[in-house]
Amino acid sequence: MENIYNLTLSSLEEYFLTQGDKKFRAVQVFDWLYKKRITSFDEMVNIKKDLLEKIKQDFTLKNVVIEARQSDHDVEKFLFRLEDNEKVEAVLMLHDYGNSICVSSQVGCNMGCAFCESGRRKKVRNLKSGEMIEQILLVEEATKKKITHIVVMGIGEPFDNYDELVKFIELCNHPKALEIGSRHITVSTCGIVPKILAFAKLPYQVNLAISLHAPNDEIRCQLMPINKVYPVEKLMDAIREYLKMTNRRVSFEYILLDGVNDREIDAIALAKLLTGINGYVNLIPYNETNHLKWKRSSKIAIAKFYDTLKKNHTAVTIRREFGREISAACGQLRSEKEEK
Repeated sequence: MENIYNLTLSSLEEYFLTQGDKKFRAVQVFDWLYKKRITSFDEMVNIKKDLLEKIKQDFTLKNVVIEARQSDHDVEKFLFRLEDNEKVEAVLMLHDYGNSICVSSQVGCNMGCAFCESGRRKKVRNLKSGEMIEQILLVEEATKKKITHIVVMGIGEPFDNYDELVKFIELCNHPKALEIGSRHITVSTCGIVPKILAFAKLPYQVNLAISLHAPNDEIRCQLMPINKVYPVEKLMDAIREYLKMTNRRVSFEYILLDGVNDREIDAIALAKLLTGINGYVNLIPYNETNHLKWKRSSKIAIAKFYDTLKKNHTAVTIRREFGREISAACGQLRSEKEEK
């Protein structure tokens, strides 16, 4: 049976038409799922009995459960158990502008970024759009807080699960579903060039974040195997095309690693690389893990890197840190639980 949260409104309308019923039933069901937040199909009291029985035969409801939670100041991390007992994570972050959730798109990840805990544990499978939606629904239910912003930057490479990602975005944005504005949704990719160009053609004004982490091929190939397939020049060509097609600003994620990519020469090279690009750099202090050798850059190195970018006319921010007292690195909580 299929998880009903996998269905977009149009696909649910199609389902009811095949049952010899009316399309408006889909709107009624969406109202129960996303506005009234039912926990049982039997709560849908305006659906006639024979049709309700058919829905119960064909669909499941709530396949994801919260396995563990960890809290720190303004942040809470959730470990979810899926129907097949696989596990993924999401993180709720409380900002002055709203409540942001970072969701996972895959169980594990095959991109193999050297600094990433998620990549250490290989991809098991893609998540369905409904499993991504349920992460949001469960966090809202557990915390009684309304999610206002979504970042697809948890476990997995979203563009490696492109079709389900697009369905997820549609459900997040749809006024009959989660009703979160496109500009409050951000998707992060390590740089799968064909999908960046496909993403530019979507009818949503969703934000794009590029996990860059290096200013040149020499350093990026050490850190990110994807760079051997889509080197920096090819990636930047795709970004320029994306900007031409969308006229939307791009953010460049840059994790600072001690002695690897955090020197003044690296900052100058990064500024040169991004000259003429409508974007900004988001500097990220590294969350160290026991399994990986990388160390976070010192506060002095981070400040100097920031200042060098500023002096070279590059827009830059330093990401506010969340959850240093908990298993903050992406995939860390999942690894700890499974390796026990």
